[in-house]
Amino acid sequence: MVSKALGKYVQSLHQKKYRLRHGAFLVEGGKSVLELLSSDLEIEHLLVTPEFASQNRAQLPARLPRTEASETELTQLGTLATNTTALAVARLPAEKPLPPTLPESALLLALDEVRDPGNLGTLLRLADWYGLPGVVLSPGCADPYSPKTVAATMGAFARVPVWERSLADWLPGLPPTVDIFGADLAGDNVHHLALRPQGVLVMGSESHGLTPSVAASLRRRLHIPRGAGGAAESLNVAISAAILLDNFFRNQ
Repeated sequence: MVSKALGKYVQSLHQKKYRLRHGAFLVEGGKSVLELLSSDLEIEHLLVTPEFASQNRAQLPARLPRTEASETELTQLGTLATNTTALAVARLPAEKPLPPTLPESALLLALDEVRDPGNLGTLLRLADWYGLPGVVLSPGCADPYSPKTVAATMGAFARVPVWERSLADWLPGLPPTVDIFGADLAGDNVHHLALRPQGVLVMGSESHGLTPSVAASLRRRLHIPRGAGGAAESLNVAISAAILLDNFFRNQ
């Protein structure tokens, strides 16, 4: 049974101000909790159903604070429509240094005011799929440790580093040899290019695109052409990023 104090603490972490105040965030669902347990992130507390604990006994550290809870309790405490397995409270990780030469040797994804947590989570999952060294977030992006973002990453939250930077300040300071890519209807047809996974790929929000100061920092502009007879006005930012990333890694 979950104590009132623990339940109140868990529910407070639905809000960013309390996540920052306590330095902690929620991980919900059995798959995500198992991903957390296999990572080097620090865990404060586990709340698990008896069935989940029995089925995953080998993965549950004996010294980790743990409370058995019912499915109803887990669902009431969390943000998922239903939670039949587990919920964890983890410590917010300290931001790792962003090596200044990293974009010269690898491809970074930078997100400009991507405010939807579902889109952000999917973009972090894409970064995980393609093995990117991390993702740079502008201050206007959704919180990478909100419950919705964490759930949408499908475990990538435990593997993909994130750095918060003012893109308008950070991008112009990169060496002139670093390519800064962005999507643009007037850009080069991405299907006709031989791209290498080096530099920075900047993606903006679906509704507003890149902010003007960030768009001014682009050094190469890429266009995803519509198919014959295609009439859609735009693509979701995560879908656009997936198409562009695939072109970067196509020949690897």
